[in-house]
Amino acid sequence: MLSSAGLAVLGVLHNGGAATPAELAVATEHSQKHLYEVLDTLMSAGILTESRGNKNQRRVQVTEHPVVEAYRALQANLGHVDWAALLSPATIRVCWYLDEPRRVTEIASRLDITRQGVYNALNPLKGRALLSPSGPKYALSAELDPLLGFVRAVVRHDHHQRLQDCAPSALIEWCDPKRALVSVQTPDDTDALQSAPEWQLTGLARFQEYGLQFYLGGEPAFWYGPDAELTPAQVVCYTLIRDHGSRHVSYAMLLCAHLDLDRETMVDTARWYNLEPVVTAMYRALDGDFDISADIPLPSKREFVALKEQYGVA
Repeated sequence: MLSSAGLAVLGVLHNGGAATPAELAVATEHSQKHLYEVLDTLMSAGILTESRGNKNQRRVQVTEHPVVEAYRALQANLGHVDWAALLSPATIRVCWYLDEPRRVTEIASRLDITRQGVYNALNPLKGRALLSPSGPKYALSAELDPLLGFVRAVVRHDHHQRLQDCAPSALIEWCDPKRALVSVQTPDDTDALQSAPEWQLTGLARFQEYGLQFYLGGEPAFWYGPDAELTPAQVVCYTLIRDHGSRHVSYAMLLCAHLDLDRETMVDTARWYNLEPVVTAMYRALDGDFDISADIPLPSKREFVALKEQYGVA
């Protein structure tokens, strides 16, 4: 995650100028020794580039990185706020979930932190009237879309950095501050993620664990979620995120039927992935109502019965 010192450097350099570590130490009030480590990290991430001035003096400036572009958009729209002072890594993680009104308990559960940890992260925003309370829930004020854009860029960058060394071909298909769903393009990257303890197979490749095996046309999907086992409900959602066309919806329904997955649990899980309409329609079909809007690509009743017979699902 972009550190507080990294944010401070970005705040100084986002307009495109170059500066020496000594100049940045004065501007950010961070020690020059600490900034050397910060600058090395930002250069390794591709956010900064380095040149040499008089007497081989080191000078750094920003690149056209997505994080830089998102910060520039934030400054262009809300430049009156000292974002480098307000946004800690913890605040960035919490802001991810403020795109709609959410309870503090929901955010704490998703981030695996205490409620007090969420309140502490929110305090800098409360002091600047940047939150829009909605009863017991919190959300960002309507004009803060550029902040959400910056938060999303930082979180995606964090996951890209995690993938850079072990699976460079991986593409992020979904993420939040703690989790990521990725697809890979090469067998070497599949092998690398299979041997990494923090990554787990998911999507159709995971169905084999439940006694259902399908032909995979390409490399499998992987899920990053340290210290948490994948649930069948999550496997269904990750299958649908990758492709919620009729074929994948049919397979997701098959797994729900095979494991008799609880409807309420499945719908609650789907909400986090914006899949509630699809999952709700799936369960209506599992109850026998296949006559649903064409916006949801369900199989016909005949097709689904044939699929169940093929895989021996009651």
